[in-house]
Amino acid sequence: MSAELDPDAALMLRVKQGDTGAFAELVDKYKQPVMNVACRMLRDATEAEDLAQNVFVQVYKSASRYQVGAKFSTWLFTIARNLCLNEIRRRSRHPASSLDAPHPDHEDQPLQQFEDLKTSSPPDSLLHGELDAKIGEALAGLPENQRMAILLCRQDELSYEEIAKVMGCSVSATKSLIHRGRETLKQKLKPYLRTGAWHEPT
Repeated sequence: MSAELDPDAALMLRVKQGDTGAFAELVDKYKQPVMNVACRMLRDATEAEDLAQNVFVQVYKSASRYQVGAKFSTWLFTIARNLCLNEIRRRSRHPASSLDAPHPDHEDQPLQQFEDLKTSSPPDSLLHGELDAKIGEALAGLPENQRMAILLCRQDELSYEEIAKVMGCSVSATKSLIHRGRETLKQKLKPYLRTGAWHEPT
């Protein structure tokens, strides 16, 4: 992958030469997509913002060693995936160590940033926000690899081949992860979409 074919890689090469303006351009372009993925993985907006900042700190620190290989976005989301998984593992080892852990009643609130509701009327905004919270709830129930694969699939920058590189598995395995995750989401969301209730009536 040459820098001529990937303008973001060209920007990163400028960062390597000490161009802070080029770094600012990359942050402006990718901060929100990285935060969206992190927010869906961690279920905490504050931690997602901290993680996104750490991703770009790593990008800046790695600038001197940067070589154009895969697309810049592939490299970036690989860093984001690794940091997300590290945080999830840290939580599993120290479940009560963070005072910032989301309260169960509030854990869905940060996810509203994932949808663009600017053009919606107030009732539509409320409906979309509620549905988005349910999608977040369903995503949180998926295995980590399925959840990450689906979130990466929502990034326009990434092809199946690039998602496979981020995930560290084959293209066919990546497609399988996405397919299984989507099927699980469909089953979980079906009763809500049909009745407006998240759980099937008993």
